[in-house]
Amino acid sequence: MAKKKKKKVAKKKVAKKKVKRKVKKKAAKKKTTKKKKVKKKAAKKKTTKKKKAKKKAKKKTAKKKKTTKKKAKKKVAKKKVKKKAAKKKAKKKVRRKKKR
Repeated sequence: MAKKKKKKVAKKKVAKKKVKRKVKKKAAKKKTTKKKKVKKKAAKKKTTKKKKAKKKAKKKTAKKKKTTKKKAKKKVAKKKVKKKAAKKKAKKKVRRKKKR
């Protein structure tokens, strides 16, 4: 047990070192990319807002159409299920009568 624990601790230390290195690299990268990202975002925002508004409007109308269709389908399906159930019941009654 003791040996295993030591190995685990050693692994953790190595892992920590790796993480630290990664963090340093990331920090260096962030400084340059942040500026770029901010510029891109500013440019993107102007266009995307309009696009999003249009998309939302389209989605809403599409959704309405879809839901009504779905509801209609569900109703039809429900009716079919009810009919099947009724038929089964009728059959059972007939069978029972025959058995008697």
